[in-house]
Amino acid sequence: MQTTLLKLNLILFICILSACASSQSVKLLNSGSRASLRGLSVVTDNIIWVSGSAGSVGRSLDAGLNWTWMTVPGFEKTDFRDIEAFDKNTAIIMGIAEPAYILKTTDAGLNWKIVFSDTTKGMFLDAMEFWNEQSGIVIGDPIGDQIFIARTFDAGETWRSIPVKNSPLADKGEAFFASSGTNVRKLNKQEAVFVSGGLRARLFIRDKKIELPLIQGKETTGANSLAVKNKTSMIVVGGDFNAKDDTTKNCVITLDAGESFTEPIVGPHGYRSCVEYLGKQNWISCGLNGVDYSTDEGLHWNWISKDSFHAVRKAKKGKAVYFSGGGGRIGKLIF
Repeated sequence: MQTTLLKLNLILFICILSACASSQSVKLLNSGSRASLRGLSVVTDNIIWVSGSAGSVGRSLDAGLNWTWMTVPGFEKTDFRDIEAFDKNTAIIMGIAEPAYILKTTDAGLNWKIVFSDTTKGMFLDAMEFWNEQSGIVIGDPIGDQIFIARTFDAGETWRSIPVKNSPLADKGEAFFASSGTNVRKLNKQEAVFVSGGLRARLFIRDKKIELPLIQGKETTGANSLAVKNKTSMIVVGGDFNAKDDTTKNCVITLDAGESFTEPIVGPHGYRSCVEYLGKQNWISCGLNGVDYSTDEGLHWNWISKDSFHAVRKAKKGKAVYFSGGGGRIGKLIF
């Protein structure tokens, strides 16, 4: 009788775990756009901004039910791969390459002001991050062997590149992926941390350049995104974006700021372009073949959706989680 009871309890426990693991899903929203959307910024549970190909910028004020779309005049061919929004009226967008641009609006996109431009051959911006409404950073591919980094301290009104002598050096074939705007993240109130890919995959933290145990060695491989829980706990994802279903070395976890790394027991189910920390022990990641969710600090990932997305972000002031992807695809996490 006791053995039977133990078996029943074990079966019940497994059923509960299975139910918890599948309690998240992704709801597709009707965006009305066909643009490839890699830029995503969620201000509140209701205010969402996205940006992408063909000069496209979209905004929703009602949790994605309705969207206002605009094509930035004069930038109809620009790919805005990242966006940072601060409220329903204010946003900054990043146009990637030759020339590279950063633009800002304070009137909900009616007017855009160029706040940064660079015509340097080979200039390619990859991602932005803001510590607060005043202080931000943008990172770009190496020019020569110097990684491009610029900072703003006046809410994105002006940007200055850091001196060459202070710029970290990249190895041959090492670069960054403009896949989701999340290969650079704030580490604390003053510092940022970022990850690279290509022929090498590394974590740049303070003055350290730390080898990542991710797949690397080709232009299409390496780290695409990282998320930070605190100053020591981070998760990095990537893979090979030409092999969307390949699970080889596509995710690593560090609990000691890169001193050591752990691979998941059950990793994300393919190449992943973005990872986001959601609170407590919960993390989410997305890529070309779907979305994975972890409830145990990234040790086990559950494949909750096979819809393709480039980016996933949690509301800065709220709990809602949204996705953006190709073909105007926008989704919302359902808990």
